[in-house]
Amino acid sequence: MSHEVETMAYAGELPWHGLGVKVHNDLSPQQMMQKAGVDWEVHEVESYVEFKGDYLPTGQKSLIRETDGKILTNVGKDWHPCQNETAFEFFNEYVLAGDMEMHTAGSLKDGQYVWALAKVKESFDLFGGDQVDSYMLFSNPHVYGKSIDVRFTPIRVVCNNTLTFALDTASQRAVKVGHRAAFDPNMVKEQLGIAHEKFAKYKEMAEFLGSKRVTADSLIQYYNEVFPLTSGKDQQSEVTLDTISRQAKNAYDVIESQPGAQYAEGSWWQAFNSVTFVTDHVQGRNADNRLHSQWYGYNQLRKVKAAEKAVEFALAA
Repeated sequence: MSHEVETMAYAGELPWHGLGVKVHNDLSPQQMMQKAGVDWEVHEVESYVEFKGDYLPTGQKSLIRETDGKILTNVGKDWHPCQNETAFEFFNEYVLAGDMEMHTAGSLKDGQYVWALAKVKESFDLFGGDQVDSYMLFSNPHVYGKSIDVRFTPIRVVCNNTLTFALDTASQRAVKVGHRAAFDPNMVKEQLGIAHEKFAKYKEMAEFLGSKRVTADSLIQYYNEVFPLTSGKDQQSEVTLDTISRQAKNAYDVIESQPGAQYAEGSWWQAFNSVTFVTDHVQGRNADNRLHSQWYGYNQLRKVKAAEKAVEFALAA
């Protein structure tokens, strides 16, 4: 496997990035954890430096993987690691109730990022066949400065684009938890609330975007704002196809050829999905690098911005 993905298991169809070991879709969370190769713990060990033959305490601890002694990160004394077993136990009640099934799980960046993705047994069709499924993603980073992240995320079946919600304060779709206190799964579940309510809101947004038409000028302006040519500098006064960034041009070029382009043609739904297609399937050095970026890196934020801007332009249409 390539350098970003360390281990991975998946149920169902081969993921678009082509990585992982195939498993059945009826595994328990604990079985998925084992098949994904993340059934290991981390231990906090006092950290020292050698100076003139003496070992001096640094006041920090090293977070070490028990299976191979790999140092994943250095942390402070108030760090509370969330064990992988705790992350997978989070899904137990959902899987036992038949509301979810384990979908993928694995380790990125040599164990620094562990994730579990479960498919929520709920989906909707748009525009005569454009199916969107709901998933819950649990990200458990063993990296100083990174928070545990539990979120609902829609995935568009026709192209396996990982979509995102436009941000608003009315409905919380993600919960981030730091490591200064022990992870409290009940608190996270309470904050997340009921999945289907949030999924229904996403459907409303998608249907709205599909009902509003783009124009040539507004489409170029949209791509320019999602993929700006420069950061922190004034844009050129006139935005044309010749002046937008290379990434913006990539999105423009695939809008009619991307998988699922036939659904809601000429709408802001089509425009938004051209951005998600480029970020998930085109950008990045390789497939596993894109996988990391779409969940943890800048592309995840890019898609939030793309959704917000699509709604903004659709409201003005």
